[in-house]
Amino acid sequence: MTLTSAERDQYEREGYLFPIDVLTQDEVAACRASLEAVEARNGGKLLPAQRPKSHLLFKWLDDLIRDPRVLDPIEALIGPNILCWNTIFWIKDAGSESFVSWHQDNRYWGLSSDKVITAWLALSPARIENGCMRVMPGTHKGDVLHHEDRYHDDNMLTRGQEITEGVDDARAVFMPPEPGQMSIHNYRAAHASGPNRGADRRIGVSMHFMPVETEQVVGAWDSAALVRGHDPRRAFEHTPRATMDLDPEILAFHAKAAKAINDILYQGAATNTAKL
Repeated sequence: MTLTSAERDQYEREGYLFPIDVLTQDEVAACRASLEAVEARNGGKLLPAQRPKSHLLFKWLDDLIRDPRVLDPIEALIGPNILCWNTIFWIKDAGSESFVSWHQDNRYWGLSSDKVITAWLALSPARIENGCMRVMPGTHKGDVLHHEDRYHDDNMLTRGQEITEGVDDARAVFMPPEPGQMSIHNYRAAHASGPNRGADRRIGVSMHFMPVETEQVVGAWDSAALVRGHDPRRAFEHTPRATMDLDPEILAFHAKAAKAINDILYQGAATNTAKL
């Protein structure tokens, strides 16, 4: 798909775009079944270290980050040479008190570019009652807002990072995707989500794309998947491709990559609780 000029203008002005149709319902069901099969092996949920760089653990997710239905709108905004830095599962069981506080990702990810885009895709209903994402329009421009680390037990963020000044909930825009739809937002845009009051699990996966000119300015080593175009600079080590779920040939690489992400996210923190 290609974005219209109005959609591109909205993204540049507001910092987000929603909704975008990606997967069919049969595809959603297959992806969810694959995820929940791995969860079942672990007693019903992913292990903390399985949440990040999860395209290295699930073949369907490695395929998804290269799918034209995902990448075409990304290319329209950041150009033809694209890296996927990270993929993360965001799962709130029915009745869960888990939430995500207001935050801006560029404060913590160590990436040099202001063009990094998060694509968030729903594998189950992610309506307002399920704790869908909400975004603060226009906050992708200007200075980074002030954050504090609060380490709340129900906060899904690593260090409970929370914006303490400059948030206006009255201006927030909800982005409630149906299964198979995705939203996209600039990683500088302030965003948050509430608890799941719905009857079904809220299952989402975020995919984080960046132009190949991006560098990692915090971590000593980092990795990314080249998903479209060319990467002559190779500032990130390219991730191998999974041939099956939990591919034993690349589990060691995944462990190294997940630890590197964890170290980057906790850079400068008083405590490392390893929520990843």
